[in-house]
Amino acid sequence: MGEFIAILQHYREWVYPLTIAGTFLEGETFVLFTAAAATTLQLDPLRLGLCAWFGSAVGDQCWFFAGRFYGPWVLNRWSSARAGIAIAHRWLERWDTMFILTYRFMYGIRNVSSIALGLSKVKSIRFIVLNMIAAGIWSVTFVGAGVLFGRAAGDLLGHWATTIELSLASIFLLAIVGAGLMDRDRRARLVAWSRRR
Repeated sequence: MGEFIAILQHYREWVYPLTIAGTFLEGETFVLFTAAAATTLQLDPLRLGLCAWFGSAVGDQCWFFAGRFYGPWVLNRWSSARAGIAIAHRWLERWDTMFILTYRFMYGIRNVSSIALGLSKVKSIRFIVLNMIAAGIWSVTFVGAGVLFGRAAGDLLGHWATTIELSLASIFLLAIVGAGLMDRDRRARLVAWSRRR
């Protein structure tokens, strides 16, 4: 295990760009596990938090502009997201600013909320400002929770905490890679099927 940890520590600089990429999409679990292992991997929690903040803010900003400029195409492409977008619009009408600041914490509609906001009458500059604030709150919450969990687990479980944290992080990374490969394979089969027709 010591050699494995040494290898991970050697490549720890890769964690920061991976955090940006993961949070660009949706990376609560990755951020929690990575922050929990921050002491073991010799990561800087502040730098990790800044990467999470940047990735989350840019990701949601891109989805907002996708909704703003390509709304009809997005709705036609992902018709399954219409129900979530309708819910997000209702909550936006009811809670306005509070919804924009907190939708990242809402499992199930987080992915479509920034698209829904792009389709709404929310001004772009207003969303940019609130999005930056919300991403900051989100990154502090999840990185802070992960670091606290890692320290508490370390105090409680000793050297077993490191094994558990790294195992969970490895499983999560393998799941991401596997999902990406499966999606690529599915798209290749769809292209091949469309050419045969």
